[in-house]
Amino acid sequence: MESISRRRMLALSSLTCGPLAELAFGSAAGAKRPNILFIMTDDHASQAISCYGSKVNQTPNLDRIAREGMRMDRVFATNSICTPSRATILTGKYSHLNGVPVFNRFDGSQPTVAKMLQKTDYYTAMIGKWHLGSDPTGFDYWNILPGQGVYNNPTFYDKDGSETYKGYATDVITDITIDALKNRPKDKPFFMMSHHKAPHREWTPDEKHRKMFEHKHIPEPANLRDDYSGRTDALHEQKQSVFRDLTRRDLKLKPPAGLSGAELNQWLGVKPMEVETEIDGVRKTLRGKELEDWKYQRYMQDYLACVQSVDDNVGRQLDWLDANGLRENTVVIYTSDQGFFLGEHGLYDKRFMYEESLRMPFLVRWPGVIRPGSTSSAIGINCDFAPTFLDLAGAPAPTDMQGRSFLPIWEGKTPRDWRGAMYYRYYHDPGDHNTRAHYGIRTATHKLIYFWKKDQWECYDLAADPHEMRNIYNDPKAQKTVSMLKQELYRLKKEMRDDDQFANEQPKESSYVQAPPPRKR
Repeated sequence: MESISRRRMLALSSLTCGPLAELAFGSAAGAKRPNILFIMTDDHASQAISCYGSKVNQTPNLDRIAREGMRMDRVFATNSICTPSRATILTGKYSHLNGVPVFNRFDGSQPTVAKMLQKTDYYTAMIGKWHLGSDPTGFDYWNILPGQGVYNNPTFYDKDGSETYKGYATDVITDITIDALKNRPKDKPFFMMSHHKAPHREWTPDEKHRKMFEHKHIPEPANLRDDYSGRTDALHEQKQSVFRDLTRRDLKLKPPAGLSGAELNQWLGVKPMEVETEIDGVRKTLRGKELEDWKYQRYMQDYLACVQSVDDNVGRQLDWLDANGLRENTVVIYTSDQGFFLGEHGLYDKRFMYEESLRMPFLVRWPGVIRPGSTSSAIGINCDFAPTFLDLAGAPAPTDMQGRSFLPIWEGKTPRDWRGAMYYRYYHDPGDHNTRAHYGIRTATHKLIYFWKKDQWECYDLAADPHEMRNIYNDPKAQKTVSMLKQELYRLKKEMRDDDQFANEQPKESSYVQAPPPRKR
């Protein structure tokens, strides 16, 4: 595919003045390559972003990226779980090719987009949540959370050791990112990955934002009490139910005095079916539907408070870029490593191929190139991120990467041969939530899911049934559609070179513990 530098130089070669000319021709030697600021959260659902139509919160700073750039509506994770998605973003390859189908250790010796950008003379940096079980490679600067990290007073480590920072993780990650921007070499374009912990479980907000949502009533999704009729065993067997599986730790219940260590963890790990709490100054014992309603509100209040802190800090980053002359030639991307359930189908977490988990928010701003306020319904996948970064740098993507550059889409010229369907595969069964292994495809209008260990199928007409409540797999009227979807599924499976190498046994999770070394003095 022709690089952006080449395309834009040809398209704009007749321009001799104005902002586009300056953007296209940063020096006499050729096109000025843009900086890339890639901001990624963990588990941020698109339906908790107001420019995506959120009914539960407002995110003015994320909306600002969309207003000044593009909102992509159909970008999907190929394996909706944290570590595998991060490996795919770095390599441009599906889990079965990059070696990270579950939470196993990422082999940092393999080619990554960071290493490739380094070779094109980009300054590369990685800050915040890494969560790949090995230290970053291909980055000129890195400073990361060990494993999941913590929300309050987090410890970070780099090549020289570890340091504990006072404050809230989202603020700290933003502070370190801005410091890295200030201290970067000014004679190189930069590729900076700024990865937040929030809003990952256990959804611990800072005090300011906790208070903002403390007394707010969050609207419930229409299918919060989905009874799973007509669906496969997978939904019935899962253990990621808002009503049944949230723990005392998740719900921020106060433990009895005197508990510590293993006893405290055991108490916090209980999934309560009865809760004593104070509501409007009255002490009550909650059970049944009253308890279910309360659990949903507690979950959402904390989750959305974490999101609000992210939104504020994205605003800080945008303001810093704008104030320091970096607005025009910096591509700012906001995304999450996958989607998340906010009570849809009664669920929290991700993993399933249903829309709320599958869809990644994707907002991008590039002044002078992306038309402000534009949207795209082209089907994208996280394998596309690495080829896009390389295209921005004017570098070719390796032939073994399985994605395509978004740049033609950003320029308003979606290729006629752009994909009409995406392939998905999830392996972590039984895993933490007893989510059944499955693979499938999603087209513009339909979804077909195969739970291969159960030999059970689901099919949805997304146009008629956007909330995926009616499984039409066995509907006689849908058999022609099902047959066509199966053909496309197996074609894509073969095209993605998925040979079922992880299908017949549960891949072993890494025993590697990412413990930060002591800080060298």
